[in-house]
Amino acid sequence: QRVSVEVLEHLEHLALVDFRDAEGVERLQKAIQFADQLHEVNTDGVEPMDSVLEDRWCLYLREDDVTEGNCTKELLENAREKVEEYFVAPPGNIPLPKLEERETFLQSS
Repeated sequence: QRVSVEVLEHLEHLALVDFRDAEGVERLQKAIQFADQLHEVNTDGVEPMDSVLEDRWCLYLREDDVTEGNCTKELLENAREKVEEYFVAPPGNIPLPKLEERETFLQSS
């Protein structure tokens, strides 16, 4: 099953991943083939779950107790890129190719 240019573009924008090389496209196609196996599972009569923890109706969260503070400066030293007092994520968004470039690449792979 081949991946269309439109699907490739949509996935690149969602995941901020560059699929321009043959290895990236091949990995994506293998992932889709793997996920397609889910269509073979018979789910008739199976109710969807709200949680993978079947025995709980709601998930309990722990208290968020602050034990230390005022360490913004130290935390931001770990940032590859920051704007004011915020991390920039993902760092260095990839430049996505133009639609024509993708069509040419997909036809040659």
